[in-house]
Amino acid sequence: MDLELEGKVVLVTGGSKGIGLACAQAFANEGAKVAIISRDSANLEVARRALRDAGRDAHAVAADLRDAGSAAAAVRDAEAALGPIGILVNSAGAAKRHPPAELNAQAWRDAMDAKFFTYIHAIDAVLPGMIARECGAIVNIIGTGGRVASSVHLPGGSANAALMLASAGLANAWGHKGIRVNAINPGATLTDRVRGRLDAESANTGKSIEELRRRTENAIPLGRMARPEEIADAALFLASARASYVTGALLTMDGGLTPLS
Repeated sequence: MDLELEGKVVLVTGGSKGIGLACAQAFANEGAKVAIISRDSANLEVARRALRDAGRDAHAVAADLRDAGSAAAAVRDAEAALGPIGILVNSAGAAKRHPPAELNAQAWRDAMDAKFFTYIHAIDAVLPGMIARECGAIVNIIGTGGRVASSVHLPGGSANAALMLASAGLANAWGHKGIRVNAINPGATLTDRVRGRLDAESANTGKSIEELRRRTENAIPLGRMARPEEIADAALFLASARASYVTGALLTMDGGLTPLS
């Protein structure tokens, strides 16, 4: 299947590791020109080496997307290097988890800055160009916490829920300009973040990481966590010409854990 991504300019936020890096690799494999953004210059260099080792390359930009000006500058940098951005994949930012008793105003604000505004600032920076060209695709990789409440992930889940609404609303607002906006809600995915969570839970409970992982996977109908590459494959499709009539969609990818109509 030809996804018609050859030569397309793709910007991946959070592209230095995890799902974001998997997306950068997948688009590069399809012949796209890829730029990745991360706050951490060291992580960016590791990602670029990984891509080069696989025979691919990416333009790397260090930027803090919590700041709108920094996001706009990063987009200008990427476009100066590669050309007008036709596809934006948002995978940057993660909100900290807090026990309910520790929640305060700052925790809620930090979650919105870390997850919601990192996405919105990137979108705001690429939208004017997409509107002017009357074409573009945006894929927001969000998370199931916005649909299934967790008592230790309330600020982050709220940011995720806000992103889902923003994705649907932007799809409705700019469809007439040829811009498609879709979202993916991954469940448990084998990234460093999930491994870190298992490490912390193991330290707190005394249970082995393998036992905790089995418990998580036993609850998933497909019997395992997702691989980052599987999320990236879905992002490829949603951004591609093969999904030209798909917009405002929310794709849940949690192995059937939370069946929803």
